[in-house]
Amino acid sequence: MIEYAALLIFPLAMAYAAFSDLFTMTISNLISVVLLVAFLAIAIALGLPWQQIGLHLACGAAVLTIAFAMFCFGWIGGGDAKLAAATAVWLGWSHLMSYGLIASIFGGLLTIIIVGARFKPLPAFLSRYAWIARLHDQKEGIPYGIALAAAGLVVYPQTQIWLATTFV
Repeated sequence: MIEYAALLIFPLAMAYAAFSDLFTMTISNLISVVLLVAFLAIAIALGLPWQQIGLHLACGAAVLTIAFAMFCFGWIGGGDAKLAAATAVWLGWSHLMSYGLIASIFGGLLTIIIVGARFKPLPAFLSRYAWIARLHDQKEGIPYGIALAAAGLVVYPQTQIWLATTFV
């Protein structure tokens, strides 16, 4: 049963965060809390050593510190900062650089697509959808949570939690 949780909770939370950011430009604090609590429960149930769990938590704390600074400069949203930190807890130090690189690539592509679309007029039939109008608004930011979630999903199958399941 714990293997199913390990294989499902993280991907489902990432998908929810991405869609939430796309449609509302917000990522609920609850997603980050669920990710943190689920990691702890699953890591303990799978028998990860306490030292390893502590290193994963330290990784999340380091990412939260850096991401919070980025939030203070207005470079990312608060939900993005918390999502990145919660994701880092699951991935750990050994996958943090891959995660950052992939998130940067995905985020860059997402930004290019959205900013490029903002220079074109929004078709009338799309303007009635609030979330599309918001994405098209040049005063709005970029829903970077999509890139963070997608990068997390790409890296997750290489992690200790994923590999500790008996299904892989």
